[in-house]
Amino acid sequence: MAVSLSVCLFATNSIPSPGGTGRCKYTGQSVRALPIRVFTVGKKRSPAVQLLVDEYTSKLRHYCAIEDVQVRCNPRNAREKQAQIVDEDMAVMNLIRPDDWVVLLDEQGIDIESEEMAELIGGAADKGASKLSFCIGGPYGHGPKSRERANISIKLSSLVLNHQIALVVLMEQLYRSWSILKGQKYHH
Repeated sequence: MAVSLSVCLFATNSIPSPGGTGRCKYTGQSVRALPIRVFTVGKKRSPAVQLLVDEYTSKLRHYCAIEDVQVRCNPRNAREKQAQIVDEDMAVMNLIRPDDWVVLLDEQGIDIESEEMAELIGGAADKGASKLSFCIGGPYGHGPKSRERANISIKLSSLVLNHQIALVVLMEQLYRSWSILKGQKYHH
């Protein structure tokens, strides 16, 4: 049930199954806007994807500070898959701060609804986080240190998404979450 979502998100890193009230408990309340950083491991973005990311970044800046951080795929040009994963993992871990609330986007993560994403954003400040960090992994996914450090792992879709598509979906969902929190019409 969505009413207990914040307890589940922050106490056990799990989210109840869909079918809650369909309403975020933070809607219409004063929510402290934590800065958001989005880490994306991958190659250079296509101009079309960058255009969409820039559009949503501009919209999100009305609600919170947001930083789009691109992490180079395979930073040391490792020849082995496992070495590439470790190198990418370390590159991301070097950017995450101890007081960040880390959300891993992963095909194995918990399936959440837009209202639950809004609760995650609305409730993170209540739990002592100073920043929200969303991590999109490279071609082989996240490394063990990122998985261990993550406060929660969510999926954007049951489909496996290319990191560029995942980024666009995430940015749209962040904007949708803020529209839910502010009680605005974008969501419905």
